[in-house]
Amino acid sequence: MIRGIRPLLRGSTYSGALFAGLGALVSMPLLPFAMLPALALRPAPYAVQAVLSLLVWAALVAAFGLARTTRRALIAGARRLLKVPLPSGAVPSGAVSSGAVSSGAVSSGAGRWRTPLWLVLHVALGWTGGLASLVLLGAAVSLPGGWLSGEGRLSWSGGSVRVTGAWSWVVALICLLLVPVVCAVAANALRWLAPRLLGPSSAERLALAAERELLLAQRNRLAQELHDSIGHTLTAATIQAAVAGEVLSADPVAARAALRSIEESTRAALEDLDYVLGVLREEQAGTAPTRTLADLPELLDRLRHAGAVVEPELSGELAQVQGTLSRAAYRILQEGLTNALRHGAGGPIAVRVAAAPEGLELSVVNRTGTGVAAGDFPTSGHGLPGLVERVRLLHGEIEAGPAGPQHWRLAVRLPVRLPA
Repeated sequence: MIRGIRPLLRGSTYSGALFAGLGALVSMPLLPFAMLPALALRPAPYAVQAVLSLLVWAALVAAFGLARTTRRALIAGARRLLKVPLPSGAVPSGAVSSGAVSSGAVSSGAGRWRTPLWLVLHVALGWTGGLASLVLLGAAVSLPGGWLSGEGRLSWSGGSVRVTGAWSWVVALICLLLVPVVCAVAANALRWLAPRLLGPSSAERLALAAERELLLAQRNRLAQELHDSIGHTLTAATIQAAVAGEVLSADPVAARAALRSIEESTRAALEDLDYVLGVLREEQAGTAPTRTLADLPELLDRLRHAGAVVEPELSGELAQVQGTLSRAAYRILQEGLTNALRHGAGGPIAVRVAAAPEGLELSVVNRTGTGVAAGDFPTSGHGLPGLVERVRLLHGEIEAGPAGPQHWRLAVRLPVRLPA
């Protein structure tokens, strides 16, 4: 019993009824235009004129639903007054331009007529609910007064029922209680129709899913860039700061060199961070920082300033490696060297880069064990999966694991084409 009454006590019921009433109110200016064809058929029966006027009125109302602005306004109103969670309904331009869904599939088909159909039903429910509520309120007010004057009577379609005595108060109370019921029926009907007619169509849902996929891929790429660049910089800077603190008194020159290396590496990391933050804020970000194999000597120098012993072995024409592949190779080596600093046990770090016509080979080998500052670098678990994903996108091969009892080896092979 209480559960059945509960919808009548909710504010959303009456805000939904207000939304229905607004549809009826907005359609009123179209009524005079809808009556013009019926006036031209003056000799026709009244029923024919009425039906013709209603059909023309419905057509005029539906015509307004073909405008995109009308759909956006209806969706906003349904969110606000019906409390229905609806997406904007706008097809993301990125999904269309990416080819995930064609613009023709979005703008044509049965989905185009959903908004006009909604408008017609919206107006019909608004008028039906509004007129029913007015009739019930009028009966609730007039019946007790008619009983007092001895003329209590209900009339409908030429017939009438006389209500006398205390029954007029009972019927008046019933009519008054039926008003919220009419409001609830109209609001619930619109609330049921809204997701089906104002919600996204199948083509729009496909476009929204494609847009979310593109956004997720972009965020994953940015997260990987942050992990590689910022993670490496913080690792190297922490070790360099520790080295500078230890030799500050005994070797001021080495301490100053370590501090200069910290400044250079953090400046480069700030460029990466500014670019990523600009993209995340949907601002006009600058050109993405480009680190390629040409920047590998600078990266190795920063590691040496951090106290690491690096043994590079570079072969082939690295400068001829194509830009995308060269940038990916730099990030892979950067992540491998960062892991060597974090989790290695000291000793030399062997770095090998070999560019050949058929492929690009990368490897980083370091001693395993507990590094000097290993406890300062908790692992996130994203480094190796990120490397695997990066290599997979480049159709390459990756191996990471123990190389003997005391070493860890990261080996990557990427297909490459060198220009003739």
